[in-house]
Amino acid sequence: QVQLVESGGGLVQAGGSLRLSCAASGRGFSTYNMAWFRQAPGKEREFLARISWSGSTTYYADSVKGRFTISRDNAKKTLYLQLSSLKPDDTAVYFCAASSSIGAVSPEEYRYWGQGTQVTVSS
Repeated sequence: QVQLVESGGGLVQAGGSLRLSCAASGRGFSTYNMAWFRQAPGKEREFLARISWSGSTTYYADSVKGRFTISRDNAKKTLYLQLSSLKPDDTAVYFCAASSSIGAVSPEEYRYWGQGTQVTVSS
């Protein structure tokens, strides 16, 4: 079992950049597929990106493709999401999650979750 804690959120202007981190503790981080989701008020949790346990395979939602980059450092037990070209519509709470399933894009397929970090993009 792993525990996940997100950090790095904040207030940025449209067009700006931000780097989110997800620190893991416990055992087995390097064996999990990892993902980032986000949720805005009144909206359902939205899949953003996933990365395989080794970091060799990544997949992005169309809404963030070309703007966000997911990566991981298994030695540091940390997951990252680099946000660039940010838009006001990117404003949401961003969550990291861990899954033992391959190709998971639904929240129901992820076993462990962090508490989230707020990203606010001003116009």
